[in-house]
Amino acid sequence: MPMLTPARFRLLIQTAFTLFCLYVGLRFTAFLAWALGRSEVFTPRPGAVEGFLPISALLGFRRLLATGQWDAVHPAGLTILLAVLVMALLFRKGFCAYVCPVGFVSSLLERAGRRIGLAKVPPRKLDLALTGLKYLGLGFFVFTTFFAMDLRSVQAFLDAPYNRVADARMLAFFTDPSALSLTVLGVLGALTLAVRNFWCRYLCPYGALLGLFSLFSPVAVVRDRDACIRCGKCTRGCPAGIPVEDRKAVRSPECIGCAECVGNCPVPGCLSVRGPGRVRLPWYVIGAGSVAVLLLFWVWAKTTGHWDTGLPPAMLKRIYAMFPPGS
Repeated sequence: MPMLTPARFRLLIQTAFTLFCLYVGLRFTAFLAWALGRSEVFTPRPGAVEGFLPISALLGFRRLLATGQWDAVHPAGLTILLAVLVMALLFRKGFCAYVCPVGFVSSLLERAGRRIGLAKVPPRKLDLALTGLKYLGLGFFVFTTFFAMDLRSVQAFLDAPYNRVADARMLAFFTDPSALSLTVLGVLGALTLAVRNFWCRYLCPYGALLGLFSLFSPVAVVRDRDACIRCGKCTRGCPAGIPVEDRKAVRSPECIGCAECVGNCPVPGCLSVRGPGRVRLPWYVIGAGSVAVLLLFWVWAKTTGHWDTGLPPAMLKRIYAMFPPGS
């Protein structure tokens, strides 16, 4: 039986969450078929589909901070956003490393790129310049949500028909993509083969937000300088291309907490995951902790009514029928 390494552990969790996302997509497709009158079989709408609506969740978070009112249109979306933020505070960018399906596809492309001699890391100055793009994108969303839009505009968006059926429109993006969408996805895929984790590394504003939150995380990979032989295997194995052998502790906002550097290190104990007070932790604590945070928020939301929309199925059917995808 092969030994469970950080890379295999990460791949296992990523695969499980990606399969779960596909299951949610199938359930939502069945619900939508009923809502649009294409099927007589009723399938409950899965709340987890709202995890694909980060802009709506961010606006719901803005209203929550201002009024204390939980978003009733996409309550699970807000729950997932808060869970992911807490995840970043406790376990770095564990969402990016273990949960995000886009991160899973990106990591598969990165591995394929390495096999064919690609998946390179650009020179440092260019890398820093490109990394700034996702922070510019994050700045745009934060400015628009918290400064450019007043509370009335936020409430109008959340209650608008467009937002109510945003999940159906998102599904249509995957099931019936335009030629432009396919072209953009193809270009991003090719770039990810050539440049290590191109989308996650340079363009994802969600990852940028989690990176900033992760700066406050008490968990980090720490290097024993005396034990280090500077072989460079940690840096070569890092999905984010962080120069691990040059750091005493890896606290970069680009660190996703995958612990693959720990798994690649040939010197036992040279690299380790440390928690508060520099307590040594098992390397799998970030992945396991991230999953635990998500499950705890889900249990809380289900038991307190912060997961499923309170609208009865008949009303949901009328809403989706009035504003079908593509209208």
